[in-house]
Amino acid sequence: MFHTYEQAVDWIHARLRLGIKPGLTRMEWMLERLEHPERRMKTIHVGGTNGKGSTVTFLRSILESAGYLVGTFTSPYFEQFNERISINGQPISDDDLIQLVNVIKPLADELDQTELGGPTEFEVITIMSIYYFAKVSPVDVVIYEVGLGGRFDSTNVIHPLLSIITSIGLDHTAILGDTYEKIAFEKAGIIKNGVSVITGVKQQEALKVIRNRAAEKKSSIYHLGEQFFTSSRSSLKDGEKFTFTSLFSQVEQLETSMIGAHQVDNASLAVMAAQLLANYYSFIIEDSHIRNGLKKAYWPGRLEVLSEKPFVLIDGAHNEEGITALASEVNSRYADKKISILFAALTDKKLDRMIAILEETADSLTFTTFDFPRAAKAEELMEAGNAADNMTIAHNYEIYLEQKIKELKGNEILLVTGSLYFLSEVKPLISQLLKNK
Repeated sequence: MFHTYEQAVDWIHARLRLGIKPGLTRMEWMLERLEHPERRMKTIHVGGTNGKGSTVTFLRSILESAGYLVGTFTSPYFEQFNERISINGQPISDDDLIQLVNVIKPLADELDQTELGGPTEFEVITIMSIYYFAKVSPVDVVIYEVGLGGRFDSTNVIHPLLSIITSIGLDHTAILGDTYEKIAFEKAGIIKNGVSVITGVKQQEALKVIRNRAAEKKSSIYHLGEQFFTSSRSSLKDGEKFTFTSLFSQVEQLETSMIGAHQVDNASLAVMAAQLLANYYSFIIEDSHIRNGLKKAYWPGRLEVLSEKPFVLIDGAHNEEGITALASEVNSRYADKKISILFAALTDKKLDRMIAILEETADSLTFTTFDFPRAAKAEELMEAGNAADNMTIAHNYEIYLEQKIKELKGNEILLVTGSLYFLSEVKPLISQLLKNK
């Protein structure tokens, strides 16, 4: 039995030693022992390479505005571990987390002794969330974000009302495959029999795989650009404005408080999901709820402006597609500014392509590393670049940030980007430095 929050979280993190073990057998074993709590929940499943967290947040905020109690399961956490299991954006309490660990640990101990092997950290957290939302603190609906891939992801034990596949990118290729088709096949694994799927996937070869899976499962497909559209997009100082059109209705001049053209796509997926819930699942969601929900939605670390004087911006662009979207937005919004970038990444990413894009965007590009098992060394990042004159290494990012923030001029932006794990570590430091300044 665990009695403190620290003991509980330490036990969860200790499961990291088991690494990634694709497959659903351990999840199904634990669910059976818990009398299938997943069958007591209404759920929505969100997969894809980029945009999952933002889409979850937009949809959660719309449903909240409509008066629903909404659970979310997301990863990774940004500021606090408890964020991963939240209700209406409020993280699970320390006491509830301790309770969940004490329920799940005996099952994990028993599994450890079987030929299936013990559950991984992510499997433990997933099963905790299912038990929590089904038995400890029931909600109206739970939105589940896929951890990795989809087909063999531990969240793929739910039978949702809707499935959403945001995008396809060449990420985690060592596990999911090295082509858009192979990755799409893994992502499409979340499509269930007769369950509608909403997608913003752009590559035709990936879309074909998703269409085929939907046809096999007799699932209706709603594709951005075909069954629903966005138009009249314009950038606002702190977000975007656009019009949404679907088979059901048109909603004009919607606004988001998240920056970027890609966030319009993510918001449109959430709006389409809301309309399907309203038209086919008796959810009472009006245009005003959609409008208010999108406007209020906030997700940290996504083109987030921490300060304008000095100008400090953070973004969790952790793969090539994310870096491309970031660069496009920075180049269009801040073309008149000098851009200084601090970058840290994990070793399992396509570092050369990511860095090449950043090189074109940055006036100065600084590489660093951080305390994480898969973090790339600053020297590795430098070697992956073109050794341009504007590249430097910061062995200690804390010293770099303290000095850089002091020196930032009025025409300069400091952009901190890369791994979300890095951003979650560095954001509190930046916030404190800005407060001191």
